Amino acid sequence: METVASLSRAALAGAPAATRATASRVNRAVVPAASRPRGGRLCCRRSLTAVSAAAGASPPVSPSPSPDGGSPGVWDALGGVSVLAAGTGEAVQLRDLWDPTEGVAVVALLRHFGCFCCWELASVLKESMAKFDAAGAKLIAIGVGTPDKARILADGLPFPVDSLYADPERKAYDVLGLYHGLGRTLISPAKMYSGLNSIKKVTKNYTLKGTPADLTGILQQGGMLVFRGKELLYSWKDKGTGDHAPLDDVLNACCNQTS
Repeated sequence: METVASLSRAALAGAPAATRATASRVNRAVVPAASRPRGGRLCCRRSLTAVSAAAGASPPVSPSPSPDGGSPGVWDALGGVSVLAAGTGEAVQLRDLWDPTEGVAVVALLRHFGCFCCWELASVLKESMAKFDAAGAKLIAIGVGTPDKARILADGLPFPVDSLYADPERKAYDVLGLYHGLGRTLISPAKMYSGLNSIKKVTKNYTLKGTPADLTGILQQGGMLVFRGKELLYSWKDKGTGDHAPLDDVLNACCNQTS
C-alpha cells in the first residue's frame, strides 16, 4: 500500500510543470511551525483558527457571537457554497442540506476520495450513523474531487451515497480556512504504522482511482463541524493527514446540542 507521502511525490512527479511549481510555492509558503495556530475544537463562541492565505486558502471565517450565542459568521460565509451530490452529480447549496432552524448536522470534510486515511474516517462515520441518528443529527460527508471519484469510495468501502458530496473546487474548504499545503500532507512513518491495522481492515477495496485529477487537491486537509440550525456548535481543523476530530467529541456536541 502506498503512503500519502509516496502518493504526493509520485503524483507531483508526473504532473505538468505548472502544477509542480504551484505545489513548490505552496510548500515554501507554509507558515513556520512556531507561528502556526493550533487546530482544535471550536464550541459556540470561539472563532475558527486563522490559516495562512499563502497556503492557497481564502481568509478564514471568524464568527462573531450573536445575541443568542450562535455563530452566524460561519453560516453566512457558507451562503452560495454549493457541493455536488455523489449519486446524481446535482449541485446543491450546502446550507440547504439541513434544517436552518433546529436541524442538527455533522459536516465531515474529508481530504479527498483517494486518501486511505479518509477511507478509514468514512468507515468510522458510517459505523457511527446509528449514534448520529439517535442524537437527531444528519451526517454530511464532503470530499475534494468529482462525483465519479466520490462514487469510487461509496462503492468500494461501501458508504451511503446519499450522505456523500463532492467539492471539486474546494470552495467549502477555502471558506472555512482549512489547511492546505505539502508540509501538512506528508504523513510520518510513525503515524502511518500506528494505525496500520485499522487502515488495513477498512481499506481492503481501497484504490488510488479516487484521487482528484487536479493534483493540488491532494494537498488539502479536512475538518469536522457540528451545526444546530445556523449555530456552529463544534469545529475541528485537521492539522495534518490522519489528524481527525475525536469521534467522542463530535458525538458529545450532537448530544449536548439542546443545552
